[in-house]
Amino acid sequence: MGSFLKQREWGWFKGGIALAAIFLLSAILVQPIGVSTQFVIFDGILLDTATDLTHESTVNASGAESDNAYLNKSGGKYAESIEHPLNYAFVFVLSMMLGGALGKWSSHNEGEITPSQSTSMGEYFRLFIGGFLVLFGARMAGGCTSGHMMSGMMQTSVSGYAFAIAVFAVAVPTAIFLKKRGDSQ
Repeated sequence: MGSFLKQREWGWFKGGIALAAIFLLSAILVQPIGVSTQFVIFDGILLDTATDLTHESTVNASGAESDNAYLNKSGGKYAESIEHPLNYAFVFVLSMMLGGALGKWSSHNEGEITPSQSTSMGEYFRLFIGGFLVLFGARMAGGCTSGHMMSGMMQTSVSGYAFAIAVFAVAVPTAIFLKKRGDSQ
């Protein structure tokens, strides 16, 4: 089973084609991909177990509402997702985590040395903080890179193209700076 799960390097072209195919199939069959909202839903699920965060609604079309204005927007769509979390988007996020764990497990079983096997606690902390900041920024922007840039551009959204331009305008100089900084040390 380990050889079946073994990660193969496809290169940027094959990877791009595969990613485009997945995004297109998702948009045609279910809905465009975007995952940052599901972290808000997960937080809501945790809070709902301790408090009465959501409840049934006769006003909202979704059938659920919340006293929290953010969760109640779009006709209670987020409140509905908290009430009934086993939907496509939430399962998609859980599957991403499972896929990452399977990839880590299969590379470990093949005897390969991966960068994460030599990662210190300080590096894990910096990775966590970086991930937190990216997710925080994504929620402030009303969506994540997969929702804004990938799905947005695929749907020819002007905001998707604007977001992509902004991301690359910041990411490319940052990567060049960090590469030069790393080479000098």
